[in-house]
Amino acid sequence: MKKITEYINIITTNLNLFKNIVSEFVWLLISKILKIAQKLIGKERLHSFFDKITSKKNDFNNQLSSRIDTNGAYYNKIAKIWKRFAILGIAVISYFFMLNTNFLWLTGKMPSIEELQNPKTAQSSEIYTYDEQIIGKFFRENRVNVDSSQMSPWLFKALIATEDRRFFSHSGIDLKSWVGVAAGIFSGGERGGGSTISQQLAKNLYNTRKKEMKGFLYNIPILKTLVYKSKEWMTAISLERNFTKGEIMTMYFNTVEYGNNSFGIKTASKTYFSKTPDKLNIQEAAVLVGLQKGTTLYNPIRNPKNSLKRRNTVMQLMADRGYIEKDVAEKLSKTQIELATDFSDIDEQGSYIATAVEKFINEYAEKNKEQINVYQDGLKIYTTLDSRLQEFAENAVQLKMKNLQKSFDQQWKDKNPWRDEEGKEIEGFIEKVSKRTDYYKFLKRKFKGNEDSINLAMNKPRKMKVFSWSGPVEKQMSAIDSIKYYKKFLQSGMMSFDPQTGFIKAWVGGIDYSFFKYDHVKQGKRQPGSTFKPVVYTAAIDGKLQLSPCSKRKDIPYEAKWKNKETGKEEFWRPENANGKFSMGELTLRRAIARSVNSIAAKLAEDVGIRTVVEYAQKLGIKSPMQPVGSLALGTSDVSLHELVGMYGVFANEGIHTEPILVSRIEDRNGKVLYEFQPETKQSLSKVSAYLMQYMLRGGAEEGGGTGQGLHGYRLFENGGQVAGKTGTTSNNSDGWYVGFTKDLVCGVWVGGDDRSIHFRGSMGEGASSAMPIFGAFMEKVYGTPATGYKMGPFPKPSSDVMKEYDKRCANATSSGGGGSSSNSTKEMNDSSKTETPSDTSAGKSKISTPAIILNKPATAPQDTGTL
Repeated sequence: MKKITEYINIITTNLNLFKNIVSEFVWLLISKILKIAQKLIGKERLHSFFDKITSKKNDFNNQLSSRIDTNGAYYNKIAKIWKRFAILGIAVISYFFMLNTNFLWLTGKMPSIEELQNPKTAQSSEIYTYDEQIIGKFFRENRVNVDSSQMSPWLFKALIATEDRRFFSHSGIDLKSWVGVAAGIFSGGERGGGSTISQQLAKNLYNTRKKEMKGFLYNIPILKTLVYKSKEWMTAISLERNFTKGEIMTMYFNTVEYGNNSFGIKTASKTYFSKTPDKLNIQEAAVLVGLQKGTTLYNPIRNPKNSLKRRNTVMQLMADRGYIEKDVAEKLSKTQIELATDFSDIDEQGSYIATAVEKFINEYAEKNKEQINVYQDGLKIYTTLDSRLQEFAENAVQLKMKNLQKSFDQQWKDKNPWRDEEGKEIEGFIEKVSKRTDYYKFLKRKFKGNEDSINLAMNKPRKMKVFSWSGPVEKQMSAIDSIKYYKKFLQSGMMSFDPQTGFIKAWVGGIDYSFFKYDHVKQGKRQPGSTFKPVVYTAAIDGKLQLSPCSKRKDIPYEAKWKNKETGKEEFWRPENANGKFSMGELTLRRAIARSVNSIAAKLAEDVGIRTVVEYAQKLGIKSPMQPVGSLALGTSDVSLHELVGMYGVFANEGIHTEPILVSRIEDRNGKVLYEFQPETKQSLSKVSAYLMQYMLRGGAEEGGGTGQGLHGYRLFENGGQVAGKTGTTSNNSDGWYVGFTKDLVCGVWVGGDDRSIHFRGSMGEGASSAMPIFGAFMEKVYGTPATGYKMGPFPKPSSDVMKEYDKRCANATSSGGGGSSSNSTKEMNDSSKTETPSDTSAGKSKISTPAIILNKPATAPQDTGTL
């Protein structure tokens, strides 16, 4: 009783406070209005207006007195009652006016007519491949709306029986339900809640209690409850006016939460029963409807006993309302809940592809000033990916990287792979790396920079789930231990695209997104090694030198000298070949690039000019900054795999650079196309130059001693099949590359450690051993699967006359300078698909890659001003 008295006193105090505030405010407002009116119409007119009102009032009182006995015994009492009714009516009208208009920001915002007619819920956006296979989602609330035809009728029957049995007879508010609530409390039975389905939908759709819906009165206890309840009632009535009963129930099922991060009936059906909503039976529908009383308490996964009891109650209510037979309800109540959980819709949000797609859309939206929110707009985002090729790419990376990791671990055994240029282990490597982690930065803030406390926390063991090639495993390790553990894993990136359309067909950013978020396709940039050499040869063939594949150069030691501007001392650069030897003989340019001879590439860069090499790299699609120094010819300037693969597309597409794209179009939730994307294209080379470079790059697999000879271990050369490409390996075997192409596809692969200081040992780290096998396995699967539509075959003949000598005539070319035998202007006479394999192995059979750069001074290359 004491508590009730205190509660009444609180209410009375708050009401009196509110009354005083409102009264003072109203009189202040009236006085302001009168002052403004006096200025606008004048003092005399204002007095005249009030005189007329007074006259009308007196006339009304006189007429009332003539009809009613004002001296009667009950006149004053009746007058007071009518006066109070009038005041109450005015107060109610004023209150609802205040709610609708958010008068003086007292009650907060109400949903507009437009919002009521076009209600928006946060819907997940879905990512599709070009062949319309769903591969990911963006969501904060994982929700995909469905219409009533896609829902089981048992859902609607269970909902009405449980939540709102008079749903079809009220207009948004069911006053009788409050009597039912009271009866249920006293009897202990199930009588349903006080809110109608329409009221619950209003709360779900517009959340009248969220920040932007609140006003000043929300700061006053009791009043705030009255305000938000009133707003829910008004919104429910508005929903009833704008939608049919069926539409209201459909929206209800699409908006509510079902626990386990499942929002909307479609996601819930799949999460709990691996079904679409239209396939739900009576007991399954009862489970999901029963969840609305408590998504945790009645969760069939977390609390199966409670869920079973609640399900049976729902079915009993369905029987009481006549929706099912009572004996059916009794029979079904004896069965257990049979779950078939599927969390794939919830877990598939993160991936390398999703991250790349989100970045692309955000950049497009910012550039074009568009409002695109992939987390709530319910978009359908169609990528250019082919689901089959994507699967082949992922499988190739997984298979080859798993085997490569075994070999890597066996090579290093109990030694650490982070080494300096002399092969010595880098001291303090893990400690330096740890300071770049988010966890270290968090600890630094937490302990205000106290290194002792930070180190103690960083070295404290705890249970954690870590990556392994046999699947995630739980281990007891500290943060420092985990960094050391992860740094020993090799990483990889892979991308394949169609050079004609620009459509990216496969994208693998790493070995496992769950544990390694860094994307090695576009985010990461590393030295490309010898995969950059085609730029040098392109500049020589297409540029002012006008060389041909038959032109010859000597494989002899090369040296570049320059004076250090700071010290004034002379410095020099002497690149070696990968096998440490020079053949001292002449090689055609085709054979030189096939064997990846560094001495010839470096000298050729000097001949064409390093700045010209930079210009050609940019023409071919390289956007990363490049320093015009001699070592650039051997691939010492960082690029992304995405750029490099796009560059090779020029050689496969008659000199046209087509910028690779990942997203083809975006549709809204109703299937309307909002945006379509086309790749940027430009003619970077002449058709003839592109064809000659294609022919040059075929040499890796066709020339004796070529670094691409390992591709013959894959079924890629049947039916006259041809492959062009280039391997690459950086200093001390830090990075392994292979970028290659067929008549249909370009594909690039990178393999290496997370840090440049992590090295392979021996030939295993060369691009031919680490990256090329992934390319081979992928292409073999693509061309070996008829369903892909790709058939292996030769490159098409050039559409323009080739005036330079190449192909078989290279064996007879005698000129070693300038344009080789190109000056003969002899037209192509031989079938380019028929090539000989020269027997010359003067460069040895070792797989040749980018060398270690030998200097007698600090490793800086000359600052070129045009030529070396």
